[in-house]
Amino acid sequence: MSVPVITCKDFFCTESHPQPVGITIFGASGDLTSRKLLPSLFNLFLKGLMPENFYILGVARTEFTDETFREKVREVLSGDADKVQDFIERTFYIQGEYDSLSLYSDLKWKIRDLEKKFMTNGNKIFYMAVPPALYLPIVENLGDLGLTSQENGFSRVIIEKPFGFDLDSANELDKHLHATLKENQIYRIDHYLGKETVQNILIFRFANSIFEPIWNNQYIDNVQITVAEDIGVEHRAGYYEHAGLVRDMFQNHMMQLLSLVAMEPPAFFDADEIHNEKVKLFRSIRPFPLDDLDSWFVRGQYGRGKIGGKEVVSYVEEPGVNPHSRVETFAAAKFMIDNWRWSGVPFYMRSGKRLSKRVSEIIITFKRVPHSIFTQLPAKSIPPNILRINIQPEEGIVLSFQAKHPGPKLCMSTLTMDFKYAEVFGIRPPEAYERLLLDCMLGDQTLFIRDDVMRESWKIFTPLIKKWESENESAKLDIYEAGTWGPSSSDELIKKDGREWYNAL
Repeated sequence: MSVPVITCKDFFCTESHPQPVGITIFGASGDLTSRKLLPSLFNLFLKGLMPENFYILGVARTEFTDETFREKVREVLSGDADKVQDFIERTFYIQGEYDSLSLYSDLKWKIRDLEKKFMTNGNKIFYMAVPPALYLPIVENLGDLGLTSQENGFSRVIIEKPFGFDLDSANELDKHLHATLKENQIYRIDHYLGKETVQNILIFRFANSIFEPIWNNQYIDNVQITVAEDIGVEHRAGYYEHAGLVRDMFQNHMMQLLSLVAMEPPAFFDADEIHNEKVKLFRSIRPFPLDDLDSWFVRGQYGRGKIGGKEVVSYVEEPGVNPHSRVETFAAAKFMIDNWRWSGVPFYMRSGKRLSKRVSEIIITFKRVPHSIFTQLPAKSIPPNILRINIQPEEGIVLSFQAKHPGPKLCMSTLTMDFKYAEVFGIRPPEAYERLLLDCMLGDQTLFIRDDVMRESWKIFTPLIKKWESENESAKLDIYEAGTWGPSSSDELIKKDGREWYNAL
């Protein structure tokens, strides 16, 4: 049996190289730094994508010296020993309390020395791998000592989500950040935007003439976006108890996926142009009716169940969780976009923890054929064409269509064209943080979140969040068994429209 072959022919492939830069990581002793940041920077180094002149300065409360910090760095890197050593020799460390003025005084002198040693021309990046409450104190102290000035080289600050907890807090955070920084210095990071398959949506839509003409309400029946995890809250119970899934996933990751699928074509491939289209799209999303919210939005919380054949506890039994918690670990919603392209097309989105499988995917279901010429087969019996964009864990694109099966005169089969990144290109896609760190060094904010994009997203969700919080015990929260695809109300949400979720096998 022959196997279909997908060929790949590169005809345009370019990558820019950054200027010399010093990277300071606040929270350098934490999990994010060891799991993501240091390995990503090292991979860029191995690929020749770090500038020739750079240094990495870790800052945290933990008592490390340069030597003991380098040993920690060595533990999380793998590869050629000489390359590891070359990289490690560019890493340094300062210990101190984030609210201590002496820390920032020491930091200023340390950076000045490192800039001379590594000739980084005053270019600086500060990464906030710390809790959100520390963003402003750190930025304000950096500003007071002139470390955010761009008179001699650039100065950029990367902050992790959450960017506030509602519209008011996001605006307050933004106002204080802008008291020290200009918008082009602020890099709000959403690691989903760094994933290869997410980036590919723009090329898929706007570099192919066969898809964009049918990317509208005349041909598309519905769009489903699923971001599912089989793990529980793990070590994030403290954060989750204050945030919940809607803040943690919907307001940022999910909305960014939605925007790339639904936005209008930008004038050209430029950060501001793409952000402008996202803003226009978010302003077109129909507000949820607060008096009938349960018909549009489902919230759930995982109970006991089995994951991979093993018994797991419920959310309220997790360490650090209030046993009477009303925080959601699952959400599903129906979004309507009131513009010419998408009028009448529902966008169904869901995300949750302790679900059946870890998967992130976007599924575009096209409308059925308007009429069947095959008298024995009514149009409703012919399956619709489906385009599935797999984001994780196995990045790829799958397109289904109908074809004749050899044999009887009328024998129809659904065929799939299945493209997997790893198989076609022979490599695993790089870690999302590699792309985002490189783009920050290059000064490219395309894959980061602009302030007005953030605000428009919060405008959509803040009324819902306030309603649930005001209702507290009476707000609907459906318990679902761990290891399933969420509460039955999620299925009912989409079934009432005559549709159903596509659950990953």
